[in-house]
Amino acid sequence: MKKIGLLGGTFNPIHNGHLAIAQTALESEGLDEVLFIPSYLPPHKQTGNVLDSNHRYEMVRLAIKDNPHFSVSDIEINRGGKSYSIDTVEAIAKEMTRKAKLYFIIGADSIDGLKNWKRIDDLCALVNFIAVHRYGVDKVQSSIKVKQIPMPALEISSSQLRNKMQHGKSIQYLVPERVLKYIRKNNLYQP
Repeated sequence: MKKIGLLGGTFNPIHNGHLAIAQTALESEGLDEVLFIPSYLPPHKQTGNVLDSNHRYEMVRLAIKDNPHFSVSDIEINRGGKSYSIDTVEAIAKEMTRKAKLYFIIGADSIDGLKNWKRIDDLCALVNFIAVHRYGVDKVQSSIKVKQIPMPALEISSSQLRNKMQHGKSIQYLVPERVLKYIRKNNLYQP
């Protein structure tokens, strides 16, 4: 049975921290694949500064192009509107028809909020949660079963990158080169 990690996010833009989280989960859990799932409209974020989903999907596709264990899904983009994890996982599980074991990858900062996720009990029945946290950071206690794995600290966030670009500063070495070229070519995140 294949082991597939699911990594959802706004990816506005995708950066090396997202890729490091995926690679850490892949290696730590012996996953066969990590499926990146860009959201159409994230239910938990303000959407005023969120790029069009097609741009975000393309940046993810470019970022993972050379890794045979990474793939990208447009399931939430095609659905449109706000997507909740349970809806996406149910659709993926149905498509896989029990041919895969699913792992939902989150950052350790999301553990505490899991109890508030839509239909969390149903989601827990379909996936194993993996939370990636920085080395040296204490594990987070949770009533929900979450395997916590450490990784080196990469202090990168998409909001920090957007801020840098809007102030005319470089994000080179923080995002994959193909993503940087795409951002420049399409004049994204300009002041």
